[in-house]
Amino acid sequence: MDSAPLLEFSAGESDEQGRRKEGWLWKLVDVDEMKHQLLFSFPMILTNMAYYAITLVSVMFAGHLGDTELAGATLGNSWSSVTGIALVTGLSGALETFCGQGFGAKLYRMLGVYLQSSIVTISFFSIIISVLWYFSEEVLIWLHQEPNVAKMAAIYVRYLIPGIFAYGFIQCILRFLQTQSVVVPLVICSAVPLAVHVGLTHLLVHVIGLGFKGASLSASISLWISFLMLVLYIKLSVKFKETWQGLSKESFHYILPSMKLAVPSAMMVW
Repeated sequence: MDSAPLLEFSAGESDEQGRRKEGWLWKLVDVDEMKHQLLFSFPMILTNMAYYAITLVSVMFAGHLGDTELAGATLGNSWSSVTGIALVTGLSGALETFCGQGFGAKLYRMLGVYLQSSIVTISFFSIIISVLWYFSEEVLIWLHQEPNVAKMAAIYVRYLIPGIFAYGFIQCILRFLQTQSVVVPLVICSAVPLAVHVGLTHLLVHVIGLGFKGASLSASISLWISFLMLVLYIKLSVKFKETWQGLSKESFHYILPSMKLAVPSAMMVW
């Protein structure tokens, strides 16, 4: 028995017209590629939303403490996003190029080397960011912010200082895994810390009694939890036995080449 055609032609439509119609359809929409892109991008959307939600939850908890606390947390979150989170996100962008080229050329060991060089670069910039955040009150007042709000914002970002290191390292690992088409585990390693973050923030703010300080401190802790989960996943999974072969001094040789891409990328995102 003849198999049914993939596309049913209407009555009176010739085979040639049907093939022409099918050809135009596949030229306009590559269904297989579209499915592949959706399956790859949707987990990344969820992952990024989860990381943004961590700091959002902290702002929400701070907002319940009072109007000044809400204003300070909102200003602090905006200040940290522009001067820190956007910067380290851009810096990690160099890995998309280096790891993508290395994986395509089957130089799998180099992916781990590039990852380490990027982490060293982000560690250096995170130290600079930490100094800026520590003196945020003076800078914000110089930028004509309300003194009371600037003071609360400075407190908020000071307790986020450990988190900027974790967030930068996370962004590097995300690029490392993305270039290997590993995306679903990223959702787990971001959603679980987000769920933990809600309970942890309540614990620090209301139970232990850290109040406003606990709101931002919990964000730093949750980001480090996510980072450690990603590290354990890479360490224990057999998928990365070729791309991650341990720490290497060779990574220091690629710091300056990676910065040539990382700094313009950071400026663009910033």
